Amino acid sequence: MLAKQVKKLMNECGEKREPFLFAVDFDLQEGVFIKNPLEQNDILFTTPLGSNKPKAEKTVVVNKTLHSFPISFEEYKMRFDTVMKGLTSGQSHLINLTVKTPIEISVGLRDIFMSSNSPYTLLVPDKFVCFSPERFVKISDQIISTNPMKGTINADIPDAEQKILENEKEIAEHASIVKLLSSELSLVANEVEVKRYRYIDRVKTINGDILQVSSEISGKLPVNYHSNLGDIIFNLLPAGSVSGAPKKSTLELIKISEPHNRGFYAGVFGYFDGNELDSGVLIRFITNENGKSYFYSGGGITSKSNAESEYNEVLEKIYLPFE
Repeated sequence: MLAKQVKKLMNECGEKREPFLFAVDFDLQEGVFIKNPLEQNDILFTTPLGSNKPKAEKTVVVNKTLHSFPISFEEYKMRFDTVMKGLTSGQSHLINLTVKTPIEISVGLRDIFMSSNSPYTLLVPDKFVCFSPERFVKISDQIISTNPMKGTINADIPDAEQKILENEKEIAEHASIVKLLSSELSLVANEVEVKRYRYIDRVKTINGDILQVSSEISGKLPVNYHSNLGDIIFNLLPAGSVSGAPKKSTLELIKISEPHNRGFYAGVFGYFDGNELDSGVLIRFITNENGKSYFYSGGGITSKSNAESEYNEVLEKIYLPFE
């Protein structure tokens, strides 16, 4: 389905207060739309607002291994240098650089979905699974809120929380994305404010715990927002946390820096229950392409970034979402 059709259907079902599930790819070309998604089990999802994840099915994953075959540091450095030229010239001051890594996994996409406790999960059978920790936006009682996630560190590192909160590059990167998303929320809402700034979440993975840094921004929507849900969401896309700032010129820099098409990776998906909407960013993302599996991961780059540190962060994000 075309993304513009998804937008139209979101407006129509929002006005009628009809529940729906939607997903949109990063380039706003393709999408998925399902009315009354709790009444079907072809595409499975979970959000804090609702889920159609089978409850009777218990998946016991005994042999849970993931082997990755990442690009070399030298190849990553070439892409990193392209990005740094754009940052130096002023084309961007924050960009999310992503990589597509071939992997071998001992479990299927459905097993990963069923075993994940991530707040935002989506399974499109034989295509991809997403187990995202990051909210895109939540809409409830005329309030729209977003929780941009910028900054990840291995929790086993001594004083990990203090180190990431005091890291100058991380501070600058987080400030940039909060400024961008505050500005973008102002396009669709009034009274925009930062409710929480740089708080820490702990995420358990098969490789150990990681700490992630987020903020919370909110604003007030017009009274008739239900009939404009598609317009509201699409005005905020692509998600700033996985693109960068300023968005338009940064998207052009992404196209020349990344050899792969992101597809649904770094897009968004969400569920509307007839009253409220909650949505997640499609990160922590595994695809099945022509019988081969790939893990997409990325990280924010600023002029203060170090290529080796960014390379290591991209690799740290390649994990299965269970202990």
